[in-house]
Amino acid sequence: MKLSKEQISDGIWILAIVLILFTPVGFHLGVITGKLFSGSAGVIAEDKRETLENYQWKLVHLDGSQFNFEDTQGKVVLVNFWATWCPPCVAELPSMDRLHNAYKDKVIFAFVANDDKEKVQSFLVKREFDLPVYFEASRTPDLLVSRSIPATYILDKSGAIVVREIGAAQWDSEETRELLDQLLAE
Repeated sequence: MKLSKEQISDGIWILAIVLILFTPVGFHLGVITGKLFSGSAGVIAEDKRETLENYQWKLVHLDGSQFNFEDTQGKVVLVNFWATWCPPCVAELPSMDRLHNAYKDKVIFAFVANDDKEKVQSFLVKREFDLPVYFEASRTPDLLVSRSIPATYILDKSGAIVVREIGAAQWDSEETRELLDQLLAE
């Protein structure tokens, strides 16, 4: 039995779909795609910004210590919701790590994992990331809730949400660094 060109083509497409959906190939392809298509995060226009009023949010650090989000009031804060199983999250974390290393003494970073603690620990060790990772211990403030990840918010010292980025972005860009410098100077 000889296969037609259409049958061979269909077989190749089916094989490609199976590889993408059911093997690690698909995950890695998603990470690569996320890196290729992520740009800088957009800043919300001043007249469109919402201000976080409710800072009552309890988080637990990866090491088990408690973190009270109320302690971030009056500071510039970057909150990122992510997971190890999320290709766009994995794609943007290297740029997040570089931004964190540059601003960790000036900006409060909270990387809130939507994942299993052991998987997160293993992931961070494997990638050599030293990020302040937390898990939710109480309900997230409404203005920081997203139905998808990654979701990243940058708050100024007054609690205004200056950046609300749903999806991957290039976080160590010159634009983001300039924005953080500007917010820190206010």
